[in-house]
Amino acid sequence: MLAAAGLGLGHYLTVAAILFTLGVFGIFLNRKNIIIILMSVELILLSVNLNLVAFSAELGDLAGQVFALIILTVAAAEAAIGLAILVIFYRNRGSIAVEDVNQLKG
Repeated sequence: MLAAAGLGLGHYLTVAAILFTLGVFGIFLNRKNIIIILMSVELILLSVNLNLVAFSAELGDLAGQVFALIILTVAAAEAAIGLAILVIFYRNRGSIAVEDVNQLKG
């Protein structure tokens, strides 16, 4: 099915691997900005979704695509709740630096 567009499964897996690598590097290289860390987690989830959809289309099974929709729903909820927490934290502390968030520990 994927070959009809001229792209094989390897092309999709390569793009997913690049997205995953960018997400992991974004988390490890930038530990100062929480928003960058959240965007990096979203990149990782996007790469997983791309893998699921590519394998689902290659195998002719819809289970991977349904699971990808569930992951998108969870990712959207995670982003909304995470940003809401950051807005409230910024209002209380005046900063969203990772060092300040570590002060929330018991």
